[in-house]
Amino acid sequence: MPRFLAGDELGNIKSLKYIAAEKPGETKAEVSTIYDGSEGGKEKAIQALSVSADGAMISAARADGTAGIYRLKEDSLEIVHDWKEPRLKAGQRYVGLAMSSRGVYSCTSNGALRLTTLGEDGDASSSTLHTAVLPMHLADWQLSTDEKTFAYGGDEVELSVWDTEKAFTAKRAEATSEVKKRKRAEDLLPGEVWRAKNVANDTLNLRQPVNNTCLAYLSASGSHSRIAVGTQLGNVRQYDTRAARRPVVDWKNVAKVGGVRAIEKGFHEHELFIADQGCNLHALDLRTGRVMYGYKGLSGAVTSIAASPTVLASSALDRYLRVHSRYPPPEDPNDQQEQKGEVLEKIFVKSIPTVIIWDKSQEHSKQKDVEGEGEEESDDEDVWEGMQNVDDDSEEDVPIKRRSKKAHKAT
Repeated sequence: MPRFLAGDELGNIKSLKYIAAEKPGETKAEVSTIYDGSEGGKEKAIQALSVSADGAMISAARADGTAGIYRLKEDSLEIVHDWKEPRLKAGQRYVGLAMSSRGVYSCTSNGALRLTTLGEDGDASSSTLHTAVLPMHLADWQLSTDEKTFAYGGDEVELSVWDTEKAFTAKRAEATSEVKKRKRAEDLLPGEVWRAKNVANDTLNLRQPVNNTCLAYLSASGSHSRIAVGTQLGNVRQYDTRAARRPVVDWKNVAKVGGVRAIEKGFHEHELFIADQGCNLHALDLRTGRVMYGYKGLSGAVTSIAASPTVLASSALDRYLRVHSRYPPPEDPNDQQEQKGEVLEKIFVKSIPTVIIWDKSQEHSKQKDVEGEGEEESDDEDVWEGMQNVDDDSEEDVPIKRRSKKAHKAT
């Protein structure tokens, strides 16, 4: 029984439980409010949520700059520690939040990066904070699964990967006239380990704008990362930090309406979920860039996507929380996907949901089975070596093979 946590525009946090019965068609979804933040109004809107690796604690960031750490219980949240980001100004927002073994990372659109740590046994009285400054105009910020790096991108901000340790310890050189004179745009900042390069000029030899809207780590191992990025023009790009600075693949016009609004890595290999500015949500095959299947019946733009080992959940502007079926890509990338995506359940909520995450506390054994613990990564390197690269470089993949059981159809 997977459970998802959703924040809304009034500051509430809700629990969404999906129960799939043994008999086909007998499914049920339950929604309950585990934190009531409606007294603060839209100024307290939830902009980001994150859950700890063991699913015992969550963190939430709000529109007024406040954030907090909570102990997650079955039907309630217990406050552990809260704070306010003083560098967040009017018109800016949180673009990233991640709970890690070190503490809670938060990042705002104006580049205010913060690491909040608790004392032993979660003692809030001995909490500490570390701050750093990143570029402005950020659209998304993500922490890698191994917690060694983080990545961001935004409006005229190329995809950039940083070392999490050095980001808070590296000291920037003073901006003397001599430094400014020899400083170039492509120079890495202290703590920055890799930065993407803009794609080639268009057919008229004009520079193409950099409008990154969202990103997701596909794999991360030490200094090597593979990252998927969505753009305002509707493209989905894959970057390999070991191969080249330009994207190894650049699939154009993947988003049907407007740009790519949300992106989420699936639990199956070569699986990526994409939502656009309209009412479209699709599953993408990372080997070919083709849409495997989509979901019908969405009447509002998707605001957030969350994948679990068995189902997919989404929140949308039409005030619905939805649970979707999901299927693995075909073994042969040239084959058509036989199954089609379905909306298994949808639940109306009174206020617009802004973000949704999987709580990680359910189905841990299934997750490990689906991930396969990377035992077949060597077999898949050949797939990436044969893929055409924008810079004629290759990319390696570290995917996982697994077939999942077909989800039950909704009544």
